[in-house]
Amino acid sequence: MSTPIGDALRKAVEDQFTRQPPVSTQARARFLVKKLGATRPVADLLGVSQRTVERYLTGQRKQPPAEIAGRLEQEVRARWQPLVRKRAIDRAATTRGVAVETRATFGFDAPAGSTDDARLRRIAQQLDPAATARLFEAAQTGAEEAELAQLVAEGLAHIYFRDGGRRAHGLDVRLTDIDYVIIDL
Repeated sequence: MSTPIGDALRKAVEDQFTRQPPVSTQARARFLVKKLGATRPVADLLGVSQRTVERYLTGQRKQPPAEIAGRLEQEVRARWQPLVRKRAIDRAATTRGVAVETRATFGFDAPAGSTDDARLRRIAQQLDPAATARLFEAAQTGAEEAELAQLVAEGLAHIYFRDGGRRAHGLDVRLTDIDYVIIDL
């Protein structure tokens, strides 16, 4: 299942890689075997037989089915350059924050006398490091898309709607119906 915010976070971190992950099936299988220590865990991870993984390693089988090829690429990318990934996340969560560009429906819980009608808005703002840290922490613990959306909404509410705490103090923001979201470290 594709999640817009989770995918955007993953892509933002992958854009920080200093080298591209392996492309061929053989190189990807070799990388996973090296990381997991044996062909059996790789076979279990991919949902194929151990013999199939051995065929990938020797180059006897070069074109896996599309579903297996996608899973193979996904598992390699998830394990590729862990130190680069960690440094990028730490830097964003402590000093820089992340830039978020989104077009989504924003709804409000506001004090009486103001509108709370949800509207489609396009917003591009830099989230502060504290909001970024909460966002990455939730993503790494496997949070649902709704929780990630709420964290982005809270970060944008502070920076954009409340102007860093200078106005709209009682305003709570909801983020729904995401058209697109781009996150950049």
